[in-house]
Amino acid sequence: MANIKSTTGTIVVDGITYDWRLQREPQLTDDEGWKGMAIALLEHDTKREALLEFPAPKRLLKGLPRGRLQIDDATLARGVRAALLAGWEPVSRGKPMIFTVDADGN
Repeated sequence: MANIKSTTGTIVVDGITYDWRLQREPQLTDDEGWKGMAIALLEHDTKREALLEFPAPKRLLKGLPRGRLQIDDATLARGVRAALLAGWEPVSRGKPMIFTVDADGN
């Protein structure tokens, strides 16, 4: 299991290498309440980034203290596939595309 505390890493999905980094940890906002963590994805040697926004952990919604943030390679791989199916084209140019995924990366 990849510990998100490292904040960066690489993953190979279907033979293609993607770089990832922690964009945002879960945080409490005045307007929207708890926002979950966000992971930025970038296919190796391309320009267009995808941003995977995860829901806030249930423990935070219940008022419990933060735990250690962890995300595994399988969840990241599902997130990459979900972004690609939703229209992310890593080789195109433009602003980062934002995708909301569930806790499993789907």
